[in-house]
Amino acid sequence: MGIKERKVREKEERRAAILDAARTLLFKEGISSTSVHQIAKLTELSVGTIYLYFSSKEEIFATLQEEGLNILYSKVEEAGHGNGHAGERLARMAQAYLDFSQDHKKYFDIFNYFISSSDVIFPPNLKSRIDKHGNRILVMVEGAIKQGITDGDFHEVNVKNSALYFWGSLHGMLQLRKLKNTMYRHENFEELYRYAADHFIRGLSVPAAPRGRATAGKSVVRAAN
Repeated sequence: MGIKERKVREKEERRAAILDAARTLLFKEGISSTSVHQIAKLTELSVGTIYLYFSSKEEIFATLQEEGLNILYSKVEEAGHGNGHAGERLARMAQAYLDFSQDHKKYFDIFNYFISSSDVIFPPNLKSRIDKHGNRILVMVEGAIKQGITDGDFHEVNVKNSALYFWGSLHGMLQLRKLKNTMYRHENFEELYRYAADHFIRGLSVPAAPRGRATAGKSVVRAAN
């Protein structure tokens, strides 16, 4: 490995160490009690070195959210591809979010922390950056709903509001997972989650016409498990 490649690797390792330290301190101390000095101490880097990578602690935490959203975007995009009814695409997207919450729990917990916070944490420029990544995911959900309307499988609805409601419902269900050993100890959480997604999809769906009558191209949405 040459000097240039070694420097690039060392830079990437320092950046990753900064983000890992920030994540650790976030859940241990909370964002208001976490400082750049604490992050520097935990990474054994100087404060000046931290500022070579990030302009503020808020940018560090914004970057953590962006990284998680990029991973989630890739999973949802992959799930949304392929053949099938719009309802099946939505069901696969829902499954992708469930898988993400399990396979990338550290990032999912970051989402939870900031979504649950009642305080405005990020300045407008960083909030806009984060929202841009999140909106890419909602656009894919909107695309599936639009497909369902065009194909005659879904009722005419406010597409943007429906996409927000769908994704908000999924996130809310994932929050209930913490109750799986108490209130929902007799339930299979993954089945409950899929039931919630399927319930939403069926609410959008146009009922099949009675047998023997013209269906005008409409069909029942079959949600994929």
